[in-house]
Amino acid sequence: MSDLLTHSPLGPVLIVGGYGTVGSALARLGAPSWPLLLTGRNPAKGQELATDLGATVRRWDLNSPEPFSAAPRAIVSTVNDPDDRVVRAAVRGGIPYVDVTRWTSRMLRAATTASLLQPTAPVLLSSGWMGGIVNIVAASLSNELGGADSIEVAIRYDVKDRAGVDSVDFMDRLGQDYEVRHAGAAAIVTPLSDARWANIGAHRTLVARLDTPEQLTLPLTLGVDSVATRIGFSSNVSSRALLAAKAVGFFRWGSGPRFTGLRRSLLYSPGHGGTAMIRIDAHGPGGNRSVVVTDPAGQAHLTALGGYLGLQQVLADGAATGVTFPEIRPDITDALAVLQAYNVKIVHAA
Repeated sequence: MSDLLTHSPLGPVLIVGGYGTVGSALARLGAPSWPLLLTGRNPAKGQELATDLGATVRRWDLNSPEPFSAAPRAIVSTVNDPDDRVVRAAVRGGIPYVDVTRWTSRMLRAATTASLLQPTAPVLLSSGWMGGIVNIVAASLSNELGGADSIEVAIRYDVKDRAGVDSVDFMDRLGQDYEVRHAGAAAIVTPLSDARWANIGAHRTLVARLDTPEQLTLPLTLGVDSVATRIGFSSNVSSRALLAAKAVGFFRWGSGPRFTGLRRSLLYSPGHGGTAMIRIDAHGPGGNRSVVVTDPAGQAHLTALGGYLGLQQVLADGAATGVTFPEIRPDITDALAVLQAYNVKIVHAA
């Protein structure tokens, strides 16, 4: 690609997918702090938002060979970048970069791609669940314990919540086994296996295993021996339906393009909004810590907050260059305070 991005410390923050479900929430969070440039396939759809925020909107279709040029201070990607087009352009331009949308294998590829290009600016791969919010809270619990031996994450996915299409692309991974660390050794896990009940706030929720990036990064960055992430619906009937689909092999025989719409319809919701809830349990020599993270504004808002914290991280004075992850930011306590300032509740659980 012949995209030409150059770093300008006084330029706008470029939000790729800036008027989508997550991108628009991030734009609203970021507008008071930085000038914004919003991009996407159809700029007309973003014009009203851009006008409201005093931002600029331009076309950048990642599936089109049409070159794109800009001079931003930072870039955050809120859409899938299957050919690493955005991360390559950012690294070559020496521009601080944040990504909140990649599943594990694509995050690994982006980390490799960026490292080989020898970045001179931060490259924050913040694709753990909800834009890296799980990573940050897990790091806080690990710090409280003086280190964690195991971390378990239970996600309550509200079926009434708003969700962008890109946010449910992980449905395409439910037919593929994945690798985690268990008791300090590599282990292969089948998606939607190891189902169990979790108390997430006041809700008893049926949850099962899911491939998410924090299961890879937390062992590498924090030295956690075992990390397990599970997901369930706010409707246990829907959770059982998902497990039933897995039991009959749907995510293997229905893995091709012919069934893409059906697969994504199981999670994609154009609803009016719901509550995002996540339980995180950490166990270590210092004891046990459990919290429930709740965002009444929903998962798109919580993911956008992950992107907002990521921008703060890569734009901070003295930010380290090269590939990094949200859980190794130096100001975990300050990040939690930002979440709470935006009405995200982090409550200790029994």
